[in-house]
Amino acid sequence: MTTQSLETAEALVELRQVSFGFGGRKVLDGVDLFFPRGKITTIMGPSGTGKTTTLRLITGQLRPDAGVVRVAGQEVSALDHAGLFRLRKRMGMMFQSGALFADLDVFENVAFPLRAHTDLPESMIRDVVLMKLEAVGLRGASRLMPAALSAGMARRVALARAVALDPMLMMYDEPFTGQDPITVGRVMKLIRELNDNLGLTSILVSHDVKEIMAISDFVYIISQGRVIGQGSPAQLQRSDSPWIRQFIRGEREGPAAFHYPAPDYVEDLLA
Repeated sequence: MTTQSLETAEALVELRQVSFGFGGRKVLDGVDLFFPRGKITTIMGPSGTGKTTTLRLITGQLRPDAGVVRVAGQEVSALDHAGLFRLRKRMGMMFQSGALFADLDVFENVAFPLRAHTDLPESMIRDVVLMKLEAVGLRGASRLMPAALSAGMARRVALARAVALDPMLMMYDEPFTGQDPITVGRVMKLIRELNDNLGLTSILVSHDVKEIMAISDFVYIISQGRVIGQGSPAQLQRSDSPWIRQFIRGEREGPAAFHYPAPDYVEDLLA
């Protein structure tokens, strides 16, 4: 899929000329990002380049300094509190930490969004929770407390909770961090199957090049607030861009600087 076809396809989420910064430092600088319905699109790039910030702009936690963020045709920053709440009910988010409720067991963590946002009877809530836990391989752990879970198990519970309401949009913030190789393979397969079987649109943020290349339909690479590469995994693998090559291959030397901008080192020490 080309960038042009992404723009002309029916995008569930789009960012047009979006800029955002913290404390005078631009994190995003006039970026255009398009996330077509039914596809898995990944945002990659060095740490601190605005990947998680992009997810926060999409969910309305942050407002852009310039540009427009639209989800399902709605301009996110223009929504009032009630409108934003309704939109967020149609989104699922798997956080880096899992963000489980420590005082609730696995079953109640997954049941929480169902109790909060629906009027389903208890018998149906039970069925839905067990179905979601079965999908992530943890039905047998339904009465364990989060403290008893490994990091990988906690991530899978978080995924079950995120899809409990059958969202139209699913977002994953570093879904493979802290997972053993076997679990990574299973989570990769699960993300792909959930996206395809439930008709989701998925946005991933990740540093895990090998895993992302295996399941993504389209990938953006951002650095220094701008999109420096985009295309299908195959297109990026063939790219001769030094920026893309450095990131994909994990090369130490290249355009992506290791040091945060700073005054001359010697002058700073002697000041």
